[in-house]
Amino acid sequence: MHNHNHSHHHEDVKNIKVAFSLNLMFTIIEFVGGFLTNSMAILSDAVHDLGDSFSLGLSWYFQKIAKRPRTKNYTYGYKRFSLLGAIINSVILVVGSVLILMNAIPRLFHPQQPDVKGMLLLAVLGVIVNGAAVLRLRKGHSLNERVVSLHLLEDVLGWLAVLVGAGIMYFVDAPFIDPLLSIAISAFILFNVYRNIRQSLRIILQGSPDLVDVDEIEKAILKTDNVEGIHDLHVWSIDGEYNVLTMHVVLSTSLPMLQLHKLKIGIRGKLLSMGIQHSTIEFETPDEDCEMEDCH
Repeated sequence: MHNHNHSHHHEDVKNIKVAFSLNLMFTIIEFVGGFLTNSMAILSDAVHDLGDSFSLGLSWYFQKIAKRPRTKNYTYGYKRFSLLGAIINSVILVVGSVLILMNAIPRLFHPQQPDVKGMLLLAVLGVIVNGAAVLRLRKGHSLNERVVSLHLLEDVLGWLAVLVGAGIMYFVDAPFIDPLLSIAISAFILFNVYRNIRQSLRIILQGSPDLVDVDEIEKAILKTDNVEGIHDLHVWSIDGEYNVLTMHVVLSTSLPMLQLHKLKIGIRGKLLSMGIQHSTIEFETPDEDCEMEDCH
């Protein structure tokens, strides 16, 4: 069993490494091609792909360190490092997208003719390279691989849009389509960045996870035998997937250690089914004076 997991982990790392190498190589081709074809749409997609390359590089790195044991300095392990990567990646994408928009919007009013044949060639290449990376990661089992696969699927759709736009410009003299595509791609990037930053900040600020219903947790625990009340309940997420809870459970009567142990196992089972992977439970008797400030 251990060997299977070990080889599986290495397959995850290998898949993301291949996708990263493909993406980075093609991003360089895109920047060169974007300048040579005078296409803002290709340059904005190059910015998108640069962000994806950075994201893939971090995913590859974090996939490797995810198995590291926790340390005295990082008692929850290294899971939250990926959030730092997500925020850095988001900043790079915002700066890149704003620079592209600053160039694309004036071009909308004074269009320049791009090299349509070069655009078509790059777009076909873009669909093939990103499509190959998607297929490579679609076979993966880890959440990391699936998330990265969706990211690359967006790239394929972006390239299909460039392909359609270049196809129209090949037959019709409409150079404004190029900056229009560029603005649409940049707006799409900024929308996703906003969503990612919002989610990352919520995790960093220890907000309760989206998929965890605190009211439902309280109701479920209060229905448990020998439980009179709960307070000092805190729920947060380490990385958006691994959720943690701490709470004080007030007992209706004093119980021996063996029964407390069974009660704790029962409560933990309920919490696990509600999306809580790690829980710390402190029991109190009804007449116990809780010393925490926000107990009541």
